[in-house]
Amino acid sequence: MLHVLYLVHDVSDPAVRRRIQMLKAGGARVTLAGFRRTTSPVAEIEGIEPVDLGATRDGRFAQRIGAVAKAAISIGAKLGAVPKPDLIIARNLEMLALARRANGALGASVPIVYECLDIHRLVLRDDFVGRTLRGAERHLARDVKLLVTSSPAFIANYFEPFGQIGAPVELIENKYFEAASVVAAHSVEDDSPSPPPWRIGWFGALRCRRSLELLADFTRRQAGRFEVVLRGRPALSEFPDFPGFVEAEPWLSFRGPYRNPEDMAAIYGEVHFSWAIDFFEAGQNSEWLLPNRLYEGCRFGAVPISMADTETGRFLKQRDIGVLLPEATPESLEAMLSRIDQDEYRDLRSRVSARNPKTWSYDRSDCAAFVDKLRGLAAVPSAFATQAAA
Repeated sequence: MLHVLYLVHDVSDPAVRRRIQMLKAGGARVTLAGFRRTTSPVAEIEGIEPVDLGATRDGRFAQRIGAVAKAAISIGAKLGAVPKPDLIIARNLEMLALARRANGALGASVPIVYECLDIHRLVLRDDFVGRTLRGAERHLARDVKLLVTSSPAFIANYFEPFGQIGAPVELIENKYFEAASVVAAHSVEDDSPSPPPWRIGWFGALRCRRSLELLADFTRRQAGRFEVVLRGRPALSEFPDFPGFVEAEPWLSFRGPYRNPEDMAAIYGEVHFSWAIDFFEAGQNSEWLLPNRLYEGCRFGAVPISMADTETGRFLKQRDIGVLLPEATPESLEAMLSRIDQDEYRDLRSRVSARNPKTWSYDRSDCAAFVDKLRGLAAVPSAFATQAAA
């Protein structure tokens, strides 16, 4: 069985849990090690007790550098009880640095896979900081075996033009993971609540103040015809007044975190539309990403709302689905949504539901294919091949 050491920047990130689910479903054994954004160490993720590398703070880049430097010194002791892995996956740039240290500490030369699912604004700066970070990434990634990323726009707008990575690229979109097989014919029943009010769900990592203010303005103009339901993890580094802001808005409500995948059908079943817009790093990462909420919302029949001139907008336009805004203004939202009726909504929803479900979901066969690719990098025979040889 392929043994993967997974090094992550935040073990409590729900996306880490999803990747572990995929690796295990594909037939890999996983050892998890990483930093945390919680006060206390995380007890377990998918039955795995993480190796705790310490705490970091969201948005505190200097603090994260210090934490990485400290972990680089202690990582040999931290991984002392870990059997030699067949492969290391490093999620984000700081973990790529630690992957190389881990290799040395383990006394091995284990193949490294670099997983990069966001392009941080610091590496895009045209100054000493940006050039230094890009140079560090090129140096650290000089002999990685595979780059895993989640959007074609990351490749086209960053990795290729800056010449960052020479390794082959594996595109793994932020799709919903299905434990059962995804078949080519399925439909999502329209069991969403009867309007009014029309409900827009904004779920996941809530980090975009501009989105919050835009939705607040729009719902006030609509005077109760539209409501916005927020769920997930607010980035308090971006809006420390988040609870007070939401409380003061009559048609915004925050309903706390949720479990993925356990709660997905229920939370999307409460809304009509999903907010797939992010201005957090406008002109850069926010325009290039294909977010989790795009796939999750569509998987459960919510109609996505996106900006037309982004990678998400282009993705939706190619498939003739969703609501695409030409401008990020309350007026634009009103022009697209204020006159919507149930017949028009049913048409929008049916176009989402008519897509092949593989557009939105990965299943065990996709996980097995990914793990097989990793196994090839590590030159570890599959269980089937081992049994056949015996």
